[in-house]
Amino acid sequence: MQEFDAIRPYQDDETRAALARLIGDAEFLELVGRFKAPWLLQWAPKLLNLFLKRWLQREFGDIDRIDGLQARLYHLVEELVHKTCSRVTHSGLDDLDRNMAYLFVSNHRDIVFDPMIVNYLLFGRGFHTTRIAIGDNLLQNRLFAEMMRLNKSFVVKRNISSPREMRDTYMTLSSFISHSIEDNHSIWIAQREGRAKDGIDGTDPAIVKMFYMSLKKAGLDFAAGISQLRIVPVSIAYEYDPCDVEKARELEIRARTGEYRKQPTDDTDQIVKGLTGYKGHVHVHFGQPITDAPDTPKELVELIDRDMHRHYHVHASNIAAYGLMPQDESGSTSVSELVDSAETLSPPEIEAAEAELERRLSSCDPALRPFLLAMYGNPVINALRAR
Repeated sequence: MQEFDAIRPYQDDETRAALARLIGDAEFLELVGRFKAPWLLQWAPKLLNLFLKRWLQREFGDIDRIDGLQARLYHLVEELVHKTCSRVTHSGLDDLDRNMAYLFVSNHRDIVFDPMIVNYLLFGRGFHTTRIAIGDNLLQNRLFAEMMRLNKSFVVKRNISSPREMRDTYMTLSSFISHSIEDNHSIWIAQREGRAKDGIDGTDPAIVKMFYMSLKKAGLDFAAGISQLRIVPVSIAYEYDPCDVEKARELEIRARTGEYRKQPTDDTDQIVKGLTGYKGHVHVHFGQPITDAPDTPKELVELIDRDMHRHYHVHASNIAAYGLMPQDESGSTSVSELVDSAETLSPPEIEAAEAELERRLSSCDPALRPFLLAMYGNPVINALRAR
C-alpha cells in the first residue's frame, strides 16, 4: 500500500494513535458536543468536554482495528439515523453477495450522509463497509481529515491545473480502486465531483475513464476491465434535504453572477446540517452489478444513469414539487399517474407533502424558490424519462 500513502485511509496499526489524538482534541470534543448535548455545550462547555472525553475513552480507547471501529460506530450511526429520518428503506441489496467486493457508484446529495447511509445498510445486513472517496477540499478541516481517514476514506484531488499532474493523480486513484476490489474491499464513490444541487443526477464520463486507466495499462480492453470492477449503481433518495435552501442559494447566485465563491465554513456547516437535519423517508436502491460492461465510456455512463433514474424512489415531496413546476418542464402527466409509477401514496400523504413544500417555499427568499422547487421536481422528470 506504500504507493497509495498520499491518498489511502488509515490502516489497523494507525488506528489507536489516531483515536487518541481525536479524544485529546478540544475542538473535536466541541464538535461531538454539538451533536450529543448542544444545550450543555452552551451553558457548561468545560463540564461537557470532561464528560465527553471520559465517554470517548470508555467507548473507543481500546480499539486497535478499523473493523472494530466500524462495528462500534454502527450503533451511534443508528441513533443518528433514527433521530433524523422518519424511516430508512432499501431495495436491491438482497441480490448482492456479502463475500464479494463492489464498486458502488452513487448519486450525490449530501457530503457525509450519502456514504454513511450506504455503509449503515451494508453493515446491518452482514456486508463489510466500503472505502469512501472524498474530495481533498474536506481535508482543509483538520478534524474531518482525521475522522474521514479513520472511517476508511481515501482522497480524490480536485482543481488540478497541470495535465500531467491530472494524469498521474487519476492513474494512482484508478490503481487504488482496482487494487481495493482485487483485495476484496468495496468502494463508494460519487458519480461526479460535487453534489447534485439541482436534483439532476448524472455520471461524469471522466470518472468512468479514470476507472479504466490502470486496467488499460494492464492490457485489458474497456469492457473486460470494467466488468472486473463489478460496478453497482446506487440511487439515494431523500424525502427532504436539510441543506435545500443553501443549495438553492448557491444555484441562484451562480445563475445571477456566473460563479459562487464558497466560504471557508460552508463545507463544515453543511456537513453538520446534513447529518443533524430532518430528512424524512430515505430510500437507497442498489442496482444489479455490471458484470457485462458495454464497450465504451459513453455507453457505460448511459447505463449507470438510466439505472439510477429508473430506480430513484420518488417521494411525495417530489410529486408535490413536480405538480407545481411549469407545464413545459413537468409535462402533462397527472399526479395520480405519478403515484402509480413511483409508490402507493395516499391523498393525505400527498397533501402533507404539498403543505410542507409550500412552507419551505414561503420561508425562503423569493429568488430562491424556482431553484428549490426544481431541486425536488427534477428527479421525477428523470424517473419518468427512464421508465
